[in-house]
Amino acid sequence: MVQIFLKLLKYCIVGFSGMLIDFGLTYLLKEKIKTNKYVASSLGFMAAATSNFYFNKFWTFQDISENISVEFVSFLTIGLLGLIINNGVIYLLTERYKNNFYLSKFVAIVAVTFWNFIMNYLFTFNQ
Repeated sequence: MVQIFLKLLKYCIVGFSGMLIDFGLTYLLKEKIKTNKYVASSLGFMAAATSNFYFNKFWTFQDISENISVEFVSFLTIGLLGLIINNGVIYLLTERYKNNFYLSKFVAIVAVTFWNFIMNYLFTFNQ
C-alpha cells in the first residue's frame, strides 16, 4: 500500500509538471494566438500527456520494458479517454454552470489525474 501511495505521489508530481505544460500551452494558444478554447485545451493536454509518459515510465513506475511503442499507445489511449472526460468536465462547468474556464480546467485535471493513474497503473505499466 505504501508503494502505491509513493507511486501516486510521484505521478502527481509528474502531473503537476504536465499541468504547467498544459496550462502554459493552452494559455498561449487561447489568449495569444486566439485558438478555439477546446482546440487549445486539447493541444495543451496532449503535449502534457506526452511529457508525462516519459517521466512516468522511467521515474514513477521505473518501467524498463522495451515495449515503449505499445506502452505509449496505451498511455495515449488512456489519455484520449481522459481528454474526453477533461473536455466534458470543462464544458459542463463552463457552459452549464458558468464557472471560470481555468477553474473548470483545474477541476478537470484533478479528476482526470485519478482516472489516468489508475488505468496506467493497471494496464500501461502492468503494476
